[in-house]
Amino acid sequence: MKFVVWTLVNALGIAVAAWLFEGISFEGATSGQAEIEDKILPLLGVALIFSVVTAFVRPIVNLLSLPLILLTLGLFLFVVNALMFLLTGWAADQLGIGFEVNGFWTALGASVVITLVTWTVEAVTDSEVR
Repeated sequence: MKFVVWTLVNALGIAVAAWLFEGISFEGATSGQAEIEDKILPLLGVALIFSVVTAFVRPIVNLLSLPLILLTLGLFLFVVNALMFLLTGWAADQLGIGFEVNGFWTALGASVVITLVTWTVEAVTDSEVR
């Protein structure tokens, strides 16, 4: 159940990031009810991929990059999070979901937005999402 909630919160974060950054896009209609209908399932698919990537791949990458994380006092975690978002975009493209992330800096901004959305949901609901 916790994984489902985490995936839904990730979907919300990805939706906010896609709304804020032009470099993140979903294929389909661009306005109205058709936009929502065309993009809700791909959004949930991308959120599921992102949840799996952050649950299984990110801990391994964090462990392997531990010296850099310590050397930069944790700032390298921003890079790791951006790389996980780029990996999510690549995986979604391979699965034909119609999701695109253009560039590292866009992925970095998106990872910050997703983190802020997660923190906000945790603060409002007074529970831990992850």
